[in-house]
Amino acid sequence: MVFLKKINVGILFGGKSTEHEVSLQSAKNVIEALDKEKYSVTLIGIDKTGHWYLNDKSEFLLNGNDPQHITLNKTGQGVVLIPWQEKEALRGLADSSISNQIDVVFPILHGCYGEDGTVQGLLKLANIPFVGAGVLGSAIGMDKDVAKRLLRDAGISIADFLVCRRGERDGLNFSEIVKKLGLPLFVKPANAGSSVGVSKVKTEQEFYKAVTEAFAFDTKILIEEYIAGREVECAVLGNEKPIASRVGEIIAQKEFYSYQAKYIDENGAALDIPAKLDEKDEKRIQQVAVEAYKVLCCEGMARVDFFMTADKRLVVNEINTIPGFTSISMYPKLWEISGIPYTQLIDKLIQLALHRHEEVQQLKTSL
Repeated sequence: MVFLKKINVGILFGGKSTEHEVSLQSAKNVIEALDKEKYSVTLIGIDKTGHWYLNDKSEFLLNGNDPQHITLNKTGQGVVLIPWQEKEALRGLADSSISNQIDVVFPILHGCYGEDGTVQGLLKLANIPFVGAGVLGSAIGMDKDVAKRLLRDAGISIADFLVCRRGERDGLNFSEIVKKLGLPLFVKPANAGSSVGVSKVKTEQEFYKAVTEAFAFDTKILIEEYIAGREVECAVLGNEKPIASRVGEIIAQKEFYSYQAKYIDENGAALDIPAKLDEKDEKRIQQVAVEAYKVLCCEGMARVDFFMTADKRLVVNEINTIPGFTSISMYPKLWEISGIPYTQLIDKLIQLALHRHEEVQQLKTSL
């Protein structure tokens, strides 16, 4: 099919997050999968200091096939986003004659300053449609403390946890924490993804070391009960009427499903897709995934991660509102086996973004 006018998709990738390199890998895959007959692409790379660059499609990455050394090519023109300039939203910094119309943005920014509502707020102010959760859903999904409390209040099972802010650190008592949560336990930043800053703790010495590690990434940390069980994941897609994919299982080959295992080491974990579950259990996981998605105000896409205990209790671990799109990422793989191939999935996500934007434009902004 030939389209009269291609939709220009701004791919926003990189960012100031600890998951910068993961974002580069995800962006590479999304760009390759995009339907080139229907969409044109504008590449906007963000470096680790927060500067935006208009990248050339042929050389936007250095070491693009090496996950350990992949790097953003920062030779492009520096650009800024101009609010409410639909025809020339993207402008050059050094050369103002450089302008670009962006019809919709696909933010492939994992972690802070990309998945936490900050970029979503900027795009909303600029009146540009964007893929994925809005400001509220993004912020909730990133903050594990807030997300867990909302899930708990909705009657969805979570692991027991304690919260500690930086100013409360001196009051931590390991013995009292163990009485409440047991051992082993996990210590993690409240606002970080992909197991960044996460430690599994078995001793008092490990605990205080883990607290220091977690506080290096956030001013608020979680100390969480260990849940013994299978790690299963379900992808969700949609706005008002979200649907769930088949369920996959993560079989970690090491102590737990670390950042290294997720994105660097292809042998760090085995992905069982679909998971070996009976139909009743899979449907229950899908149902809870959609329920959690709605409770946390998600839109567009998310991956919901569970623990399934020996007695088949489902415990929601976390939700990821911009899941990975790398070659070993679960989200696109789950939709692939559910009947939505990669290119079609990207198309659906973009169309969901455009549809939501059209609806929002119909809302009153004055009396």
